[in-house]
Amino acid sequence: MAKVESVKNQINDFLNKCDEVRNCKFIMATTKIKDLLKSIVNSAELYEVFNTVASKFDYIAAKERCFVESDDFSSGRSRVILPDTVGERLAFIFCLLVEIDRGDIQINAFLQKFYPKDGSYYASYHMFCDEVIGSLESTICDIFSQELAEDDKIPDRATRGRIAEKSADSSLIGAINAIAMLIASELDYVAVSSLSEDDKEAAASILTQLEAAVKDCDEERIDALTYGYNYFVMYTKTVSESLNTLFDAIGEFVSSL
Repeated sequence: MAKVESVKNQINDFLNKCDEVRNCKFIMATTKIKDLLKSIVNSAELYEVFNTVASKFDYIAAKERCFVESDDFSSGRSRVILPDTVGERLAFIFCLLVEIDRGDIQINAFLQKFYPKDGSYYASYHMFCDEVIGSLESTICDIFSQELAEDDKIPDRATRGRIAEKSADSSLIGAINAIAMLIASELDYVAVSSLSEDDKEAAASILTQLEAAVKDCDEERIDALTYGYNYFVMYTKTVSESLNTLFDAIGEFVSSL
């Protein structure tokens, strides 16, 4: 239980930093963004999640898709369109905040271009926070929903399975949540793919069982289901961009058990 509470405290600290970014005066924005990034680095679980999604993420290509620029007023303003899948969205927001923190993106010019509103930085900044920081908060809350639950709702030792016995590994819960997030991205990809409805149901069934096996730290089921999904992908020839990242994360996780 102490381990879960520790993770809960770390996530709550991160969420508090998100609130500080959203509620601060514009002049303090870059300082608060730096504090937010530090809270990620200082949490083994959060660092594991962000490292997993960002390690093979093509941020340059993502910017070309997500930064929609317009010089023609009639075609609408320039805007930022966040990626659809959970993993890519999280990686994109993280990389964007790092660029702002480093000064590679000047926040004043960035807000004027992509979040113009009422001609004021204040209004533009809060539009940016509502969209970008708000999405970051909600995504992390979804990933760590179990750890953020009320104490009396946290599963007991038996329900949590073998994970409780292995909680001495400080990165374990973060690795599990990172894999769960990658599986969520894979489910998003499958849902909008050209697969038949039967194949979509089959893929969802395998992925859901795989997530459960990872949370139970059941090596045999993880291996069997990973092999099964790999075979399914080869058979249907439907491969997502994040699939290799998912398999790599599972491989590293199994080797740590």
